[in-house]
Amino acid sequence: MQEILQIAGMSCAGCARNVEKVVNQIDGVENCIVNFGTEQATVEFNARQIQLPVIQQAVEQAGYGATPVTEFGEAPLSLEETSDPQARSLLRKVIFGSIVSAIIVFGSIPMMTGLQIGWIPLWLHHPWVQWALATPVMLWCGRDFFVGAWHSWQRRAADMNTLVALGTGAAYLYSLVVTIAPQLVTTQGLAVAVYYEAAVVIITLLLLGRWLEQRARKHTSDAIRHLMGLQAKTARVWRQEEFVDIPIQAVVVGDVVLVRPGEKIPVDGEVIEGQSTVDESMVTGESMPVSKTVGDPVIGATLNKTGSFRLRASRVGKDTMLAQIVQLVQAAQNSKAPIQNLADRVTGWFVPVVMAIALVTFLVWFFTTGNLTLTLVTTVSVLIIACPCALGLATPTSIMVGTGKGAENGILIRGGDSLEQAHSITTLVLDKTGTLTAGKPTVTDFVTVAGTANQNELKLLQWVAAVEQNSEHPLAEAIGQYAQRQEIDLNSLPTVTDFAAIAGRGVQGRVADRWVQIGTARWMQELGLEITRLATREAALASQAKTTALIAIDGQIAGLLAISDTLKPSSRSAVERWQKMGLEVVMLTGDNRHTASALASEVGIHRVLAEVRPDQKAAQIKALQQPGKTVAMVGDGINDAPALAQADVGIAIGTGTDVAIAASDITLISGDLRGITIAIQLSQATLSNIRQNLFFAFIYNIIGIPIAAGVLYPLTGWLLNPIVAGAAMAFSSVSVVTNALRLKRFQPH
Repeated sequence: MQEILQIAGMSCAGCARNVEKVVNQIDGVENCIVNFGTEQATVEFNARQIQLPVIQQAVEQAGYGATPVTEFGEAPLSLEETSDPQARSLLRKVIFGSIVSAIIVFGSIPMMTGLQIGWIPLWLHHPWVQWALATPVMLWCGRDFFVGAWHSWQRRAADMNTLVALGTGAAYLYSLVVTIAPQLVTTQGLAVAVYYEAAVVIITLLLLGRWLEQRARKHTSDAIRHLMGLQAKTARVWRQEEFVDIPIQAVVVGDVVLVRPGEKIPVDGEVIEGQSTVDESMVTGESMPVSKTVGDPVIGATLNKTGSFRLRASRVGKDTMLAQIVQLVQAAQNSKAPIQNLADRVTGWFVPVVMAIALVTFLVWFFTTGNLTLTLVTTVSVLIIACPCALGLATPTSIMVGTGKGAENGILIRGGDSLEQAHSITTLVLDKTGTLTAGKPTVTDFVTVAGTANQNELKLLQWVAAVEQNSEHPLAEAIGQYAQRQEIDLNSLPTVTDFAAIAGRGVQGRVADRWVQIGTARWMQELGLEITRLATREAALASQAKTTALIAIDGQIAGLLAISDTLKPSSRSAVERWQKMGLEVVMLTGDNRHTASALASEVGIHRVLAEVRPDQKAAQIKALQQPGKTVAMVGDGINDAPALAQADVGIAIGTGTDVAIAASDITLISGDLRGITIAIQLSQATLSNIRQNLFFAFIYNIIGIPIAAGVLYPLTGWLLNPIVAGAAMAFSSVSVVTNALRLKRFQPH
């Protein structure tokens, strides 16, 4: 089974790796991925071997907190609510540390500048006064750094806490020795100098950077909070012969729910009475309101616009579409993209290497200059400026914003690997029915021999609809819907007698003393009827991949119906856009070659793989992959699932089957094919953002550490002040998160 744990107490990417290592070593745990960006661990484990409390205990023994994430639909906690106490505590420490730092730095100005400033009292720079001011900051504000370093030491590991604890601890302890026994440094010919201000300011700056980073990271999960906020709080349910308002959590499957104009639809269901238009944009990304009438499905959290209706609840709580979207987005945000592996490998040896560089820096400076003060300054600067946090945040923050942005556009991305892979697609394979087409038959042409005089056309359509209403064939439903669009009331059609359905040929029945037959041209010829007058038109419609049905009244051909699975409005423009992007577009279908080619020609697709059985589709995808192409498969049916799984990127139409959606990497909730273009563009933007973040993180450390070690000193006589190093380290993570947040401004083009 799989559980998500909220991890408390992590301060850097090294902490995330430590938690992963601890949990993955537990017997029964199959896999653990810790996302430093979301501060969550996704744990897969065998429930027969181990229980969740054991995993939580192991995490806590490692020095961190672990609490299960509350299930959606059961009073979910927002990310802001769970982090507010920690943020408030952090802010109090920042304020206290800032006040003390200002006082100590103010008193140290004469020492730092070499100037005698009369209005600054000398006692303010007295070592014992500065010790008294600095110690509460070290013990209270800096406590988490030292506790974290101690836990790391117990695990024989090292992380950012280790670097901070060593750097600030060295400055503080050196200053304490000078305060207690100044003769120890004067005998070495060194000035009596204390560095309490460096230790205090560094801790304060690091806490300030952590607080700013935490605030910025909140915005990376805005999409999740927005989705959670869409859920209605109450529902008006039929209970005990009246409608009563109850909490959303109390709604059960089968309840009848009343939805009035302007209200949010509480749960997923089916309209059983009334009609309305519904704004589904908040879930599907589709901007146009959708008409709803009896029998139509509705989605919880969408907005009822004009009419009032009743629905029967079909999915509630964690089973609703909104809950599943939230769960998918959370899973994607907690996943790792392949590009993150580089950052993970670097983070694994980063801290030990920095500690080694700091040791070498100490030895070189001490034995070449003999100046303990300069040695301390450079060593502390090296320890403080190094920042694995920026490396750890570079990928997950971009993935969080990118997947959230996808959800806002009606695109569900299963994981970071899917988001990364989408930008490299070279071949796009599309199923026909339900993907390029609407997936249901529609009457496209209605031709009558007698023309429209004296309402002949309307009368003929009434007789046809009356007969077809007795049939269960899918084409009969299409004819009924066409009749409704022509404002024919299906409830007041004439009575039909002697109805019969002839398999593979058509249907017949007596209507108003007229013998009505509707069926194939072959059947009409078998009946000995003369079809010459409509033969040319019938052949032309058949060549357009349309199914035709001739209509005979009392043994005479009276009309013709053409039925087709019509193209989605977006199909033609989407295919044209993909081809302009340089993608090879292929149609893969089980339909006969003639029908498939006709539709492919209409939509602009040049390569067609037709008459492919469901069990052969995956093999066709594999063959397309052989030359090294990155193949994406788009489908909506059960028979598409193997092909979706075989493809490098499987893209499911959200209006399709659950099996297809489960097998896919990306789901288009609304079914609009233009979402594929958006997904590819979003993948490109996210990968570009990740590369920028990794570049910033690497360059920062590659340049910052040598400067801190004093490589510029022989040329310039300049050393990096530890306080400046602390500020640079604190704001490196903030800069990475801020850059990731630029993705929130992503707009498809």
